[in-house]
Amino acid sequence: MCGIVGYAGKERCVEVLMKGLGHLEYRGYDSAGLALQRDGRIERITEVGQLENLTRTLAGRNGDLSLVRTGVGHTRWATHGRPSEENAHPHLGGDGRVAVVHNGIIENFSELKEELEGRGVSFRSETDTEVMAHLIAERVEAGESLRLALVGVLQRLEGSFAVAAVSVDEPGKVVAARRQSPLVIGLGEGENFLASAVQALLGETNEFILVENGEIVEIADSSVEVFTSSGEPVERESFEVEWDAEAVELGGYDDYMLKEIHEQPAALGSTLLGRIDTGGVVDLSEVGLDLSEIDRVVVVACGTAYHAGLLGKHAIEKLARLPVEVVIASEYRYADPIGDSRTLVVAISQSGETTDTLAAVQAARSFGARVLAVTNTKGSLITREADAVLLTRAGPEICVASTKAFVAQVAVLELLALALAGSRGVIPDRELREIGRGLRLAPEKVEETLELLGNRVEEAVEVFEDARCSLFLGRGISYPVALEGALKLKEISYLPSEGYPAGEMKHGPIALVDEHCPVVAVIGEGLVREKTLSNVEETVARGASVIAVARDGDKGAERIARLVLPVPEAPEILAPFVCSVPLQLLAYHVAKDRGLDVDKPRNLAKSVTVE
Repeated sequence: MCGIVGYAGKERCVEVLMKGLGHLEYRGYDSAGLALQRDGRIERITEVGQLENLTRTLAGRNGDLSLVRTGVGHTRWATHGRPSEENAHPHLGGDGRVAVVHNGIIENFSELKEELEGRGVSFRSETDTEVMAHLIAERVEAGESLRLALVGVLQRLEGSFAVAAVSVDEPGKVVAARRQSPLVIGLGEGENFLASAVQALLGETNEFILVENGEIVEIADSSVEVFTSSGEPVERESFEVEWDAEAVELGGYDDYMLKEIHEQPAALGSTLLGRIDTGGVVDLSEVGLDLSEIDRVVVVACGTAYHAGLLGKHAIEKLARLPVEVVIASEYRYADPIGDSRTLVVAISQSGETTDTLAAVQAARSFGARVLAVTNTKGSLITREADAVLLTRAGPEICVASTKAFVAQVAVLELLALALAGSRGVIPDRELREIGRGLRLAPEKVEETLELLGNRVEEAVEVFEDARCSLFLGRGISYPVALEGALKLKEISYLPSEGYPAGEMKHGPIALVDEHCPVVAVIGEGLVREKTLSNVEETVARGASVIAVARDGDKGAERIARLVLPVPEAPEILAPFVCSVPLQLLAYHVAKDRGLDVDKPRNLAKSVTVE
């Protein structure tokens, strides 16, 4: 999950690397570092903790690095070895003439380390990456070019990774490669770039080249070369990214999370644009699949995307009358899954790089399923593995805790549900169009929710001041919303929080309930509303303070709750959107009240690119 940046070009290398790492810090903030080609040597500068620590160190250098033209940078999420100065990347090989940064896991590093130690190599860190640095350095010292040395070392490595390296012997050049983990090239004039994601380079360029699995890259100030693992040159067209630098700036907000919560109406509007007309008719012709041939759907996803998948299951089964299975991707890949060519596997990944989800896609391929990728990142790995793609168009999401990408995923799945229903003819077109017109209201209803809540969510913070845990309850379509609300709270406030179906509470979770276990209830509408109110009443009888998410003016909710977080009246298809917003804001304000960094929760990274 670490972030990598590389640069070759003008006398602004340190500035570019630090900006890039700033945009990639969501991938890991255990430590950060640079390796710079300078005066016939490589200078390594690292700091433990968040990037601001490295920024302060560089500021104390009084501009002595201003002439550096080539280097690599890294922000770390620890896999092998604790967060420490010794384990921070970049790592140096041999006598310090080669430096390496790495994202991923070298699965056979122990054997390789033992082999190197047998040749007298001393290790300075606990990382798997240092093995790679020493192996490359050995080959360079034997006379190989940096690129050929990297190729030779890659043949010995097991695992998934992206790696970039610089050498004293080849000034002005960065060499890189990838296997599974993401890597892109950014194109400039008199300068070129490498990064783990396009977000790192927005503001520098909007023209990119994708690096495919097993390929080797060389960049210099005026050249970019891509090779196969056997050394054959690769010709590949570049593509443009529509996001701009402003999209990854705070824009007056204190935190990315708050900014992205308030960007949800725009994200939904962009996701729905051109896919559903004013009459409520859905057009997903971009998918290019014959949806009438599908008789079973499997959704594979992780974390927040899994919760979006549960909401997609509800919509598809209700509207299209198709059986839907939702599986955590890390379980699916090892479960010997069953299906055939009439199975549609929907793989959801905000980044499009989630290792477990990519592996689940490969598992689905084994039985001939058709794969539809739902992702926020054009050109990501999953878009190249899938038969078809639905982009969520949420714009770059920086905060580790997903908000706008989540609602965009739900919107895409509801569009898919309507399209599947239309292809199967199980619901009259008139009824489908009415539901579709309701979905078109999503952006304005989320905007209305934000206005209606005002400062009410901040009042809820005191309910959690003495909490030791919390329960989030809901039934029907509100249950996945409760799961997502609990995940948001535990991710950024570190308060143990669990989501449960309200009717399941008496089968165990109610044992937790007392005055130190607040209950957050998503009341919902329809058949299960009264049942939910009754379930929540049982927690009140046991001393729980209840926060209810309910329709504005709901007297039943007002009767049982210490505080109601109101949402506007809306069609059922919009319930996940309007009910998720109060829970996102609740998590945000509880974490802020505890003095925590909402954008960078401990131990977490935005993109999970290791197993």
